[in-house]
Amino acid sequence: MYERHFGFNHKPFSITPDPRFLYLSARHREALAHLLYGVSEGGGFVLLTGEVGTGKTTLCRSLLEQLPPEVDLALILNPRLDAVELVAAVCDELQISYPAGCTSLRTLVGALNDHLLQSHAAGRRTVLVIDEAQNLSPEVLEQIRLLTNLETSESKLLEITLLGQPELREILTRPELRQLAQRITARYHLGPLSPEETVAYVRHRLLVAGVSRSLFTAGALKTLCRLSGGIPRLINVICDRALLGAYVEERNEVDAAILRRAAREVQHESNLPERWRRLLAAPTLRRRLLAAILLLALLPAGLLTYRLLPEQLPLAPPKQPGETTIPQEILWPPLLPGELLQEGDQGPEVRQLRFLLQQLAAELSGHEEERAAATLAATASGADYFDAELAELVGNFQAAHGLEADGIVGPQTWRQLRRSLVDLPPPGTADFNRQAPNKKTE
Repeated sequence: MYERHFGFNHKPFSITPDPRFLYLSARHREALAHLLYGVSEGGGFVLLTGEVGTGKTTLCRSLLEQLPPEVDLALILNPRLDAVELVAAVCDELQISYPAGCTSLRTLVGALNDHLLQSHAAGRRTVLVIDEAQNLSPEVLEQIRLLTNLETSESKLLEITLLGQPELREILTRPELRQLAQRITARYHLGPLSPEETVAYVRHRLLVAGVSRSLFTAGALKTLCRLSGGIPRLINVICDRALLGAYVEERNEVDAAILRRAAREVQHESNLPERWRRLLAAPTLRRRLLAAILLLALLPAGLLTYRLLPEQLPLAPPKQPGETTIPQEILWPPLLPGELLQEGDQGPEVRQLRFLLQQLAAELSGHEEERAAATLAATASGADYFDAELAELVGNFQAAHGLEADGIVGPQTWRQLRRSLVDLPPPGTADFNRQAPNKKTE
């Protein structure tokens, strides 16, 4: 849908394992080397594991394109089979004939052995690659081990590579599978991309798709690194949704706000693996932990005004004229997430930032009317968008505290806001509605 808008030749973030888009990070190069070792060296098993979406199947597709001409490959992509079905599938991959409807394991293994002996005599090697091997039952894994007993006096006739999720490593530690585990001659666990590799991965896929310019702002890429955890397939899903969002808004690039919205949409997809859901929910969890820490810190100091749900609120005394209470849209004490915020971002954290800065400015002025106006401004429509006015507020705050006045809320600005919070009376209290001490009023 968005290809023509951005000028792509191909869809850049498809989750199909297309070898054209393969980005070989240092980890992926090492993993591919292990696969090539399994193809070129006879005997034993090669084990490659990795989290969902780290690129195991894409590496396997790349391996297919690099096979030496003397190698025959049997590739099993759906291993939810019993022992008889698995051996029959291997025979089918190698185009080995056997009696129709055969259910005899002995007959199938015999046909496979005859074929392997003929291939070996002709100077050919045979490799069996099983993807999603964590789905194999212990009984089938034991049968696979027995296939490596097909050998001559000098070499094994079948080389086997197992690809699977981290559970496969745990399965192979079972006592009944110790013989198979002892035959693994090379093993490698494929981890996620680093933040630097994630940025390079995105640029690589854009370039392969025909676009050399950056379509993601620096803030968007930083947010992507955090939300994706470096999982390539999750990077693809989020970036694809973010590009669609930018296209719908007729934008020429993806900023942090668009990317966060895309990640939230992806998080609510019902078909996502549970690991990805936990990863995408992690920032919210960190904010909750931060809120709990802040709560414990403020209770002894008497700085906390606890907010109950509307149906739990006790009866309050009548408000005095000019008194301002905390609006429902604002949390108090404020939750300061600590993530990078800049012009163009949007969300509740932007509204909270606006409220804090306006209240700090009003506290300095000492005018009750400014505090009330600041509270209302933070609840107005559009207050959750980081606009030029808020960037100016941030810059003024930074300049007042000796920080670089760039209008971007980074770690140093968050730290200074936390320090300033101690001196800011909670809204809805007498201290909030009083005039600041030592201030002259007109």
